[in-house]
Amino acid sequence: MQRYLYTYALLILALLFTVTSTAFPRSVVPTPREFFGFQPGTDRMLFDYERLIAYLQELDTISPRLKMEQIGTTPLGKPMYVACLSSEENIKRLDELKTINRRLALEATLSSTERETLIKKGRVFALGTLSMHATEVGPSQAAATIAYELVTTTDSQRVHQLENVVYMMVPSHNPDGMDMVVNHYNRFKDTKWDGCSMPGVYHKYIGHDNNRDFVTLSQEDTKAISRLTSTDWFPQVMVEKHQMGSGTARYFVPPAHDPIAENIDAIIWNWTGIFGANMIKDMTDKRLAGISQRYIFDEYWPGGSTTCLWKNVIGFLTEAAGVHIASPIYVESNELSGYGKGLAEYKKSINMPLPWEGGWWRLSDIVTYEIESTYSILKTAANHRHDILRTRNDLCRNEVEKGKTQAPYYYIIPAQQHDPGEAINLALLLQEHGIRIYQLTNPIRISNTQYQAGDIVIPLSQPFRPFLKEVMEQQHYPVRHYTPNGEIIKPYDITSWSLPLHRGVRADEINIRSESMEQQLNEFTKVGLSGTNLNEQCPIAVFSSNNNSSYKAAFTMLNMGLEIMVAEQSFSNDGDSIPAGSFLVKIESDKLSENNLNPTMCLASEPNVPQRLLHMPRIALIESYFHDMDAGWTRFIFDSYSIPYNIIRPGDFKTTNFDKRFDVIVFPNEDNDILMSGKYKSEDNTYSVTSYPPEYTAGIGKDGMEKLTGFLDAGGIIVSWGRSTKLFNGLQSIPHGKESEEFQLPFSDVSESLNKAGLFCAGSLLRVSLQNDHWLTHGLPSELGIFFTGDAIFRTSIPQFDMDRRVIASFPERDILMSGYIEHEEKLANQSAMIWLKKGKGQLALFAFNPQFRASTQGTYKLLFNALLLPKL
Repeated sequence: MQRYLYTYALLILALLFTVTSTAFPRSVVPTPREFFGFQPGTDRMLFDYERLIAYLQELDTISPRLKMEQIGTTPLGKPMYVACLSSEENIKRLDELKTINRRLALEATLSSTERETLIKKGRVFALGTLSMHATEVGPSQAAATIAYELVTTTDSQRVHQLENVVYMMVPSHNPDGMDMVVNHYNRFKDTKWDGCSMPGVYHKYIGHDNNRDFVTLSQEDTKAISRLTSTDWFPQVMVEKHQMGSGTARYFVPPAHDPIAENIDAIIWNWTGIFGANMIKDMTDKRLAGISQRYIFDEYWPGGSTTCLWKNVIGFLTEAAGVHIASPIYVESNELSGYGKGLAEYKKSINMPLPWEGGWWRLSDIVTYEIESTYSILKTAANHRHDILRTRNDLCRNEVEKGKTQAPYYYIIPAQQHDPGEAINLALLLQEHGIRIYQLTNPIRISNTQYQAGDIVIPLSQPFRPFLKEVMEQQHYPVRHYTPNGEIIKPYDITSWSLPLHRGVRADEINIRSESMEQQLNEFTKVGLSGTNLNEQCPIAVFSSNNNSSYKAAFTMLNMGLEIMVAEQSFSNDGDSIPAGSFLVKIESDKLSENNLNPTMCLASEPNVPQRLLHMPRIALIESYFHDMDAGWTRFIFDSYSIPYNIIRPGDFKTTNFDKRFDVIVFPNEDNDILMSGKYKSEDNTYSVTSYPPEYTAGIGKDGMEKLTGFLDAGGIIVSWGRSTKLFNGLQSIPHGKESEEFQLPFSDVSESLNKAGLFCAGSLLRVSLQNDHWLTHGLPSELGIFFTGDAIFRTSIPQFDMDRRVIASFPERDILMSGYIEHEEKLANQSAMIWLKKGKGQLALFAFNPQFRASTQGTYKLLFNALLLPKL
């Protein structure tokens, strides 16, 4: 009751003060200390997501300077919000200001008068997304203090900033992870394990990789943030606030280090430099030491939240030195070092003019740095309001004009594809990014290629041309050196993200303009796959193994209890070729239509082709507690394709009866030493203790490994990729009562020796040839691109006893690189990228690459699905 009276009193005071002032006296607005019971940033004290949102909603109730708006939901169903902080007048005009943002961002043909009117009436929208990596708690913990200060300030400079800027604060980019981390921290607080790492990923699926999802847009929280910059609000400035390691600079501000994306206009890079220069000046003026720039981080690859850079947003990130979640640390001066690019020594330099000397480093320090960096961003945005708004429309005009005058002019995606569903999914994804998509209304011939009505056309003459070109073209890494002809600056992350190449979709780059074609285009609308309408004259439905969607349909129908047959050979029907591995089901029209299942075609009678009955495999998915992101991505793919599974931890092997419970065991790309021993292993072959509580560090161990080989010996199927394949390299043992059988599978991993010989591949798409007459390659072309990082490379050997092997995918002699960057690719010539192994009745499918890398390699999904559905021997 007392709480309700308190809130009612605040509402009455709010009405009174609205008449006279937009800044509420601090005695009226609850301080963060009053609301949470502690000052945000206090050692070992954290509020969770729900309390943070409750505080901001209370400020929204009593202050005309703040408006909360829901922007989406998280993968676990929590509401996500943006808190708009500005002057009372601007908050009242939010809808009008959003319209101005949209027009400046997207309209290239504004008259001079109309454009200047919009610039005069507009305000700079600065978007801040906080703590997407949930263990990096400082930015979200600072959010409440920033909001309180902005709704109560009477400082003339701060009021000026609010009059010219709308600060769009996403108080937590990752609400699910925020609650996971806070609950974990509180569980171990004031124990021996105070500040320990959280076991598992701080997200439903992908953990730290949520900052790698802004091209693919696979996650609901990613989609919500992307909509802000792509289709809904169109802010001109964006900052993503992170934390980094503790043993280096205290804070990173823009600009980034080389290399930078070449498709982004120079003016964007210049603006990031202006914001960064002001931040380092303003923060150093406050005697905040250890501010660095042009250090470690580059802005070459899209995929992080700053992907909005390719959409003409002045985007950048900040990084604060971390603590043990909320527990303070003491850093000795000799423990501070520079590393990576931009800060070779931890010394006073142009990239860090005021080094931090060491000592206690606390969450309150991070909060202070976050507050001051935010205020500097608002100050720069306010001081340059007209220039920033004018720049936004200039970029729109420039990019639209480039699309009319510079090749390429269009991308055309023919309707006829190996997997037509992925072509449609690609078009829908681009629409989600704010790209305008069209379809041909009539056949047309361009550059000696005939295109048909219904083919998808994507003109580059549109405001987001940099993004469109970036994700549709083949990637060529911009090689830069530290010194002339010296060491090459290595990529920060991956070097290939071409949507057509990764998805196995044909997309033709058109380098001549056709104004005739431009008159024959209609807006693209999803018309569905080129499937068959269900009716009573369709007793057998066929789902082609060429289509990823057919596998989803097959798993869905197995879950429904339907009987599904698999064609063991290709066959024809009325002139149409049906590939081997396709799924055939006696149709139940109502069930199929209710589940949105669209067959490729219908057959009037049983085809004269060998068939086998498909069974739902019982799958064990191995996931460590060591922030196993690849296992999380695998869970996401399995859930998306209706594939049931059980999670098994490495420490559970000794007590798990694999023979009776499972048909298939899946090992995603996890370090084999973590899997075996629950420890990290360094390059000098020494082990180090982890930062996880001991109950989460148990490995498979010798006994668990014998359980695994026993499962294999009994006819089980093992699917493994990347680093985890090293578990099966070398001497193995199968227990047979008191005796044991030693054996060595007929392959070896030669990646270490090739890497030492100079092979370097930083996440690139490489060409492989497939063996086409194998169950594992059903539905696939004879050649495709795999996403490769050098974690494993196989060489087979002549088998002995009850073993066998087949090379499923191999690198060609030359022209291996399809997109990205590789050094000494000749080392890969004729090496094996995927192999099938047999031991007794058991089978292994080993991948040297991730077949489902970050949910972005749809072109190789079928290799994984076929491995799950391998027939028993």
